[in-house]
Amino acid sequence: MELLTSLLNASGVSGSESEIRNLISKYIKPYVDVVKIDPLGNLIAHKKGKGSKVMLAAHMDEVGLMVKAILPNGKIVVSEIGGIEPTIYIGQVAFISIKKRKLYGVITTKEVSDDHGVTELPHVLDLLLDTGLTRRELLNLGISPGDFIALQPNAMFLGKKEIICGKALDDRIGCYILLEVAKKLNKLNRNIYYVFTVQEEIGLFGAKTSTYQVDPDWAVAVDVVNANDCGSASYITKTMGLGPVLTMKDAEMISNRCIDDWIRGVAKKNKIKLQLEVSSLGTTDAARIALDKKGVPSTVLGVPVRNLHTNIGIAHLKDINDAIKLLSELLKDPKRNVC
Repeated sequence: MELLTSLLNASGVSGSESEIRNLISKYIKPYVDVVKIDPLGNLIAHKKGKGSKVMLAAHMDEVGLMVKAILPNGKIVVSEIGGIEPTIYIGQVAFISIKKRKLYGVITTKEVSDDHGVTELPHVLDLLLDTGLTRRELLNLGISPGDFIALQPNAMFLGKKEIICGKALDDRIGCYILLEVAKKLNKLNRNIYYVFTVQEEIGLFGAKTSTYQVDPDWAVAVDVVNANDCGSASYITKTMGLGPVLTMKDAEMISNRCIDDWIRGVAKKNKIKLQLEVSSLGTTDAARIALDKKGVPSTVLGVPVRNLHTNIGIAHLKDINDAIKLLSELLKDPKRNVC
């Protein structure tokens, strides 16, 4: 799983996706005809061929932090990029990229740093990055507001080689799935766009601009969903290890029923387990893809992840591989007319 772990460990906070984009570009080039980067930073890879113009989208960016201010004592005040849970970040190692090296620090709060009891849940503005340097030393290194702060790479396997964990599973898993589908369908004469979007975590921005350029006949956003198999929910609908998840509704869109039926049919024919989700929370790139120009029939296929939107998500390789197989089979003979 060298490729998957490389994708998870690569840095790519929203608005700073160059490292992960370069990695994806290098890997996908042998399997497509055209690779381009648009002005916003989306990577659009086109496999030329016949049939419907299909767009598969996965976002490259991950949640993270940005330097907001440097205090007189040298501690760095941060601002969040995307939705993060502050309590999860305390005690984590993070870094700021400066020139050709990384400046590491530990995320803390005043109370934690001074070994005082934490009496209230911290907010993002309570978080501090402690690099061990003084304010003057930081300024001399060129650290300033606006610098991106990324989490230290931490991809690993857990109790067995089928369970992987790490940062940025949202949505490097989707990126991995697209890369593997491109590899599998390399020799087929199909008209497919593999789009790796930017700034999904802060507003689905990359999906909007890239879809305008591609102008697809239909699309599938490939993302991750929250597994709710720990017992915190009143009922379980998304279990890790029981297959990918087809999202039929979320907080901002209702997926195209025709495409959903195609996917369900392919899953049944190939005996691939498929879970169904109807949700009132969250959304994906599909919400913006669907509203492009005259409208694009769209749906969402995801992989269930535990600890979603934390720095240490957990996923099952079987779900990932089943999603790859499902999409590959779907696109071997993509339908032209969407009902």
